[in-house]
Amino acid sequence: MKKAHLSILLIFTLTFMCMLTGCNKEQLTKVTIAEVTHSVFYAPQYIAIEAGFFEEEGIDVDLLLTQGADKTMAALLSGEAQVGFMGPEASIYVYNQGSRDYAINFAQVTKRDGTFLVSREAIKDFTLDDLKGKEIIGGRKGGMPEMTLEYVLKQNGLTLGENVAKGETFVRTDIQFAAMGGAFVGGEGDFVTLFEPTATQIEAQGEGYIVASMGQLSGEIPYTAYSCLGSYMDKNSDIVQRFTNAIYKGQQYVANHSAEEIAEIIAPQFTEISMEELIQVIQRYKDNDAWCTEPLLKEESLNHLMDVMELAGELSARPPYEELVTTVFAKEAVK
Repeated sequence: MKKAHLSILLIFTLTFMCMLTGCNKEQLTKVTIAEVTHSVFYAPQYIAIEAGFFEEEGIDVDLLLTQGADKTMAALLSGEAQVGFMGPEASIYVYNQGSRDYAINFAQVTKRDGTFLVSREAIKDFTLDDLKGKEIIGGRKGGMPEMTLEYVLKQNGLTLGENVAKGETFVRTDIQFAAMGGAFVGGEGDFVTLFEPTATQIEAQGEGYIVASMGQLSGEIPYTAYSCLGSYMDKNSDIVQRFTNAIYKGQQYVANHSAEEIAEIIAPQFTEISMEELIQVIQRYKDNDAWCTEPLLKEESLNHLMDVMELAGELSARPPYEELVTTVFAKEAVK
């Protein structure tokens, strides 16, 4: 009799859980995020997905991998995605082109460059002088990884150019973002900047050596943020708020938990690497202070980003902070 009662209780419990999850999933608001790359660098987002923070806010997230901020912005402008996850530089480009319905940044996630400098040869006690007369695969011209790299090199007195024989540092911008790791493994370049987990994977394969964190070299910068078109924000402010709430919960979890605890949750997003490597990568980003603890994109941060763009020769005009950024949702989430 007792077993029968337990069976009935178990069936009731499972049915109730289904009602809370699967059955209600149809009622969740579908939001497609176009993400610039799929990287451990974006751990707060994957925590928000895997820990159920988006579902708590009534949102069902669909990820669209675009491989590059230009393609992420294209997905946003075309309506293929409702939210773009990329560097705010993309919204500056669109604004400066005179677009009426441009992207507005509403939640910052990372505050440093998330790439690592990988060398073909092992270098003991690496310094930036080791880059003189070398060829670096830097990414798409005008993209954040390439501009940050140029900023670091110029700020440290290196001469950029194509004549490596004369000691110039040559930054290559002719290789697509998604192909950078493969090109390097295939023999292109002396150095390459790569996101994680790609950098660690290449090092584990014996194809390269991580020698520096670009985030440490470049300092704080609003490297990645969420944005949506102004027209979408006007019509869906409640969705944007709930989205920001979920991201803030993810940021707080990452800030207050160990690399091991974070890895346990986001592991389904990174099945291509071992748990040991995943923990190592997360700890590396923690040590670099890569993640914001709240989603507020400040004016001084955006100004620093535009300094970097200006030095790279990619900024035609400085748009007003108030046009490109709203802090309403971030402030409400933190409340």
